[in-house]
Amino acid sequence: MIPEPRNARITSVNLHSTLQWDPPRFPEGNITYTVQYKRTLRTGLRLPECELSSLSAYGDYVVQLRAEAGPLHSAWLSLRFKPMDNTTIGPPEVRLKSESGALHVDFWGPLAEGRHDRWPLKQFYGSWKYRILYWREGSTDTQLASASQVAQVDTQHSSEILSQLEPWTVYCVQVQAVIPELNKTGQLSRELCEQTTHNAVTVCFFCSFYLYRLTKHVFYPSYIFPQHLKEFLSKPPSASQPFPALPQEELLVYDRLTVISQESQSLSEGSGEEPSGTPEHPEDSAQGDPNSGEENRN
Repeated sequence: MIPEPRNARITSVNLHSTLQWDPPRFPEGNITYTVQYKRTLRTGLRLPECELSSLSAYGDYVVQLRAEAGPLHSAWLSLRFKPMDNTTIGPPEVRLKSESGALHVDFWGPLAEGRHDRWPLKQFYGSWKYRILYWREGSTDTQLASASQVAQVDTQHSSEILSQLEPWTVYCVQVQAVIPELNKTGQLSRELCEQTTHNAVTVCFFCSFYLYRLTKHVFYPSYIFPQHLKEFLSKPPSASQPFPALPQEELLVYDRLTVISQESQSLSEGSGEEPSGTPEHPEDSAQGDPNSGEENRN
């Protein structure tokens, strides 16, 4: 009899699975191995490993292993393997960007690794989400995911915006996949750190207010009340007026004009006196009252 292989184990990451073991303590050489799973029998293996990636991800298998040396062989060593449950979910790829007072986190993967193809691992599971862990740099150990200083956000999307952060502060981020139905968590991504900037909302508010004031000043300038009118209106009504008196109206210079009719002129020449201001017709003087001549002479 040959001793059984030692420390047999199945290592599976992202459904890329390999059976590995340590050689038995056997003094003679030329030991080979045989692996049996499902209806597949692989014999004559010289290296202490066998790839199992061809197994369906949804199967439930019993993998058997034994050591052989010529006609001698060891007892079968059995391991149970369920790829969906036993595989390790690797870390996703993460991109971190600081913008407008927040951290923008994008993530994708991991990918299932078959013999010839690679495809998103999340398509094999009924439930899948990402868990984002972030903390201020230096506030905690990166491995203590349950520490009180570490904040956590779960999402089913491939990106997330971490807001309400302290400005001008360095934050570190790690992401992992989570399978709720299997209570299974994946490996953490590499740690990425970025410094936050100012809050975009506050800056936009002040920029908008400044533009409003500038626009109002340019297009709607404020009216400034004249200073001398302010002083005038501030004095009581009995106070002397601040304005100089307006000049009096200049006196008009004119000549007196007397209009004399022709009849009055003839009468005046006969009497030798200045014509009166009331014009009279000569006919009326000659044909009028005979006593009028005496009155004139008198």
